[in-house]
Amino acid sequence: MYIIRQWATRHARSLEVFYQLTARLFHACDAIWVGIGIARLERPFAVVESWTKGVLFDCRMCGRCHLSVTGMTCVMNCPKAIRNGPCGGVRANGHCEVKPAMPCVWVEAWKGAQSMRLGNAIRVPLAPRDHAIEGTSAWLRLSAENIDRQRTAKRRADEVLS
Repeated sequence: MYIIRQWATRHARSLEVFYQLTARLFHACDAIWVGIGIARLERPFAVVESWTKGVLFDCRMCGRCHLSVTGMTCVMNCPKAIRNGPCGGVRANGHCEVKPAMPCVWVEAWKGAQSMRLGNAIRVPLAPRDHAIEGTSAWLRLSAENIDRQRTAKRRADEVLS
């Protein structure tokens, strides 16, 4: 898994392009996912997402995926589970203080992010980890949030017009 995770970080730009294309296709179906029911789709989506992202990114299924910001590196692989890193214990060689043989996840994330078009996004602090959504599909969560934003925008537009 680690070798594939390193490959994903080295090819972050290509994966960013692929992610943007698939995200557009996936979000084109947002109304379908919501129509079928997010709760009904949660289990099968979580299984597929866990397997796919697990193989490619050694994903920890935190429920709020930030791969597109963190250089296609799952920062939840940090032994300290640091959401906004790196911590103060990164060794001079860029390795982890907890697991000295392992390169710091945040150092890898930074390298991957630098090759991405949206590489500066890594500078924006991530939201705290929400343990209540661990193991759930981030893909479906994004679809539901997208639909909610659209409904809110439409409701506001209707209020302005009336």
